[in-house]
Amino acid sequence: SPPERDMEWTESGVEGASRFLKRIYRMATDSSLPPPGTEPPTQGDGMELVRAAHKAIDIASELTKIGHQITVIMTQDAQKFITPLPFKTLSRRPVITDSYDEEDGWKPAHVRLADEADLLLVAPATAKTIAGLSLGLANDALTCVALALNPDAKILLAPAMNGKMWQHPATQAHVSTLTARGAQFIGPEEGMLSCGYEGVGRLWKTHEIVDKALELLA
Repeated sequence: SPPERDMEWTESGVEGASRFLKRIYRMATDSSLPPPGTEPPTQGDGMELVRAAHKAIDIASELTKIGHQITVIMTQDAQKFITPLPFKTLSRRPVITDSYDEEDGWKPAHVRLADEADLLLVAPATAKTIAGLSLGLANDALTCVALALNPDAKILLAPAMNGKMWQHPATQAHVSTLTARGAQFIGPEEGMLSCGYEGVGRLWKTHEIVDKALELLA
């Protein structure tokens, strides 16, 4: 959506909240621990998502500061690493965590979002999510939005996972399918992964993801 002129948060306020929230969650991500009371998913790309979790906060913060109206959708796996609170606080909008989330009005939240969105940005995009989008599954709020997305909206995916999972023929086939449908990918990049391997699989640089999103929205 275009920048809003009447945003109540000042830039310094957003930056301060972002720094505070990132300090809290970086304590968990740097020690490879999920928020208290939760257990990490068993999927193989889970450890790399620990590193990507606080980068997702950065992306939400930057887009909000620029003035774009964003709504965050969190899968059940994402909530194993981070709570909806920082995204809700930074975006000043409800966070969608379930395809049955209700709100004012008669349209289901995921249908309204699909109708109104200018861009669907998936960051981090896991092997599981990429497969689900490629196969056209509708088993959570994110995939429901993707299936119902209005044809004018762009799709940008920023993968993050174990390098072997990224290079697996199945994942690459799903990437090819989504690319053929018009989705764009940014990353992943090479480096030391949270799972202990070194190779491709890290979430792309935050500011470059934001820049690419802005390019698609222009």
